[in-house]
Amino acid sequence: MTSLAAQIIDQRVSGLVGKHEDAFGAELGLGADEEKRRSAAFVLLVLQTVLGMDDEDALDSIVEGSGDFGIDALHFEDPEDGEIAITVVQGKYRRSLEGTHAFPETGVVKMIDAVSSLFDPGRTVTLNRRLRSRVEEVRSLVAEGAIPHVTVIAANNGPSWTAEAQQRIDARYFGDQVEWRHVGPEELLALLQQQTPINADVRLVGEVTVETFNSFRRVLIGRCPVAELARLATEHGDQLFEKNIRRYLGLAGNRVNEGMASTLRDADQRGNFYFYNNGITITCSQFRHNALQQGSGPVRVNDLQIVNGGQTARTVQRVAEEEDDTLDDAEVLVRIYELPPEDDDFVDDITFATNSQSPVDLRDLKANDRRQRELAESIQALGFGYRPKREERSVAVGEFTSAVVAEAVLAVWRQRPHQAKFRRREHFGALYNTIFTDDLNGAQAVIAALALRQAESRRKRPPPETEPPDFLPYASRFIAMLMGRYVLDELGIDLPQLDHRNFASARDFLERESTRCLARAEAAIDDALAHLFNDSIPRTLQRLSATFRRADLVEMLIPPRHTG
Repeated sequence: MTSLAAQIIDQRVSGLVGKHEDAFGAELGLGADEEKRRSAAFVLLVLQTVLGMDDEDALDSIVEGSGDFGIDALHFEDPEDGEIAITVVQGKYRRSLEGTHAFPETGVVKMIDAVSSLFDPGRTVTLNRRLRSRVEEVRSLVAEGAIPHVTVIAANNGPSWTAEAQQRIDARYFGDQVEWRHVGPEELLALLQQQTPINADVRLVGEVTVETFNSFRRVLIGRCPVAELARLATEHGDQLFEKNIRRYLGLAGNRVNEGMASTLRDADQRGNFYFYNNGITITCSQFRHNALQQGSGPVRVNDLQIVNGGQTARTVQRVAEEEDDTLDDAEVLVRIYELPPEDDDFVDDITFATNSQSPVDLRDLKANDRRQRELAESIQALGFGYRPKREERSVAVGEFTSAVVAEAVLAVWRQRPHQAKFRRREHFGALYNTIFTDDLNGAQAVIAALALRQAESRRKRPPPETEPPDFLPYASRFIAMLMGRYVLDELGIDLPQLDHRNFASARDFLERESTRCLARAEAAIDDALAHLFNDSIPRTLQRLSATFRRADLVEMLIPPRHTG
């Protein structure tokens, strides 16, 4: 019998095959093989739905092919607090839509071997070019002291792995550094349907406090059993946290979440959970409760969203799945904000304020900043599009996202290519004022983005007739920086003079001389690396990756000029 979820996922896969036909062929080298393309499209769908990645980053993470060590995609975050979060994905996609074939045990064995070998800087492995460059980048970070925490995602359009495969996982114990997760068609479908409003009853205990701030906004404050929180997380999944700006960080290696779990597992400490936790913040369009009832009772909440406390809710859910006894003796503070539908900006402000104690992606929350609005107008006046907010639709050829512009400007004009790639979390935080200065105009933003686009295209699709330089996987931000310098040299100006009046000349130079500029930049980088490496210092990919995270290479490439 055909699975409806599997049918819907197959429709999505077919759409991605057509949408990314060129990328699957030229960038991933899959040729005309329809099965390989469908397999890659399925992995792409998993990255988009489970990790929330956009098309470009997801395609860049796909590494399947010969010599892939059983891994179809590898994604890693910038190191934080001495730890690096890594996600590896293996997809098994069948044309049959019956949804009866379990994830194969052989696939599990390959993933166990991959996790055992790939992230040890001292192990020798044979990998394809795409996977090798990413693995060596991770290894260089590990060699410098970053502790890897790996999430293994086994995805297919059927049920999870067998009991025998689970025994193999249990037999190869990795401690708390590796977490295994199966993703099937039902979970993928649930993630794709996240827009459905959640209307739910939330059981509270003890007295509640309700305050009306004006005729449109109300607040309810009360205590919620953590078992009730676990129930909500189990029933509604990721849809519950659609407006939360952080994904679940897991238990493995996350000290805060591990501390919460430890408290909940300890019968003597469980009752103190309320005092140890910052609580849950919920937004909704309406809540209703029985004001005449004293003590415990349900609160009916429409359009329920947890905007702060997602880590708590997911951790509670995990512990509840493990524990046989009830968690009702543990409670958590709950704040429920009733806000009118037109208060989306205010919801963003609440989300920002309540999440500000930990690093977050602030891009969406900066979208309405004056500088973003003015930059959008300046870019649009040049005939290009600018997207300050994230959207599901793909980025068109003639438009740029604020994330791309931030990375390009930081690399090209602020001459910090190492921070452009490895400090992305701070682009809309600590580095925001450095990137988006008051005098940054549309011409400067677009030229920087075009230079980075050309450098990235070179990295992803090097000319087939020549062997690409060994440093190319790590150097695109540095190449873009040099191309920006070549533009200014060609026009005979400094950065402040680049504006709408000479934009056409700058753009024409980049388009006309792109091949020559790319080759010139690569030659300059190769020459600089020759001074850093010699016979006594082997030029390995691990060392190259580490070199492109340092500022001293920038100083060798760029004399003190055109600093903006």
